[in-house]
Amino acid sequence: MLLVASYNIRKSVGTDWRRHPRRVLDVIAEIGADVVALQEVDRRFGSRESSIPPDVIHNETGYTPMSFGPLERSLGWHGNTILVRDGTEIIDQRELHLPAFEPRGAVLADIRHGEEKVRVIGMHLGLIGFWRKRQSQALLDQLEELEHALPTVMMGDLNEWSTEKGCLANFSRDHHVAHPGPSYHSHWPVLSYDRIITTPDIEVVESGVHQSDKAREASDHLPVWAKLKITPPA
Repeated sequence: MLLVASYNIRKSVGTDWRRHPRRVLDVIAEIGADVVALQEVDRRFGSRESSIPPDVIHNETGYTPMSFGPLERSLGWHGNTILVRDGTEIIDQRELHLPAFEPRGAVLADIRHGEEKVRVIGMHLGLIGFWRKRQSQALLDQLEELEHALPTVMMGDLNEWSTEKGCLANFSRDHHVAHPGPSYHSHWPVLSYDRIITTPDIEVVESGVHQSDKAREASDHLPVWAKLKITPPA
């Protein structure tokens, strides 16, 4: 079983408008996932350094942060990064370029979890529906072009609430779109912006939204999680 989570941490700025990285790490520890996709991990301006120092993540948690940042002090690619539990083998990693009116991207990590190889995608799609639809298709096209296919889980803040059209309709053609539940706004969650999507060879055993006192204060998004079972091909 693989436990995954996705969390838009809003540059570690909580709903009290204070930047508090360790509060974010406390929430991640509460979930206890094997793999975590983070969005908005880096500060927005200047050196765009990570809002959570990588050495703090590595030294004070059970996770290894993957560095996708193009700048020396940044951790994410357009704010996206992936954390894996220490001891998990990272086989490959790369940035995925997405078309956008505003800067957007996705990150990919191929990992070995136990005896299974899994492909993990972290993403943060745009605010405009036309671009979200193009971004989702561009992401699917790039995955299709990869030389080796793997059981794949895609996670992130999709900024999409309708499953009938737009980017979620693109994903649902050949993938399973889990519905963990409303994750935004953390104080009054009514919108299901954050999603977990899997290829057919992964069964979503259980999924949900992590609601705790710390989670309601650490970011304007609540984390979503899913327990996954990789099923062998028929």
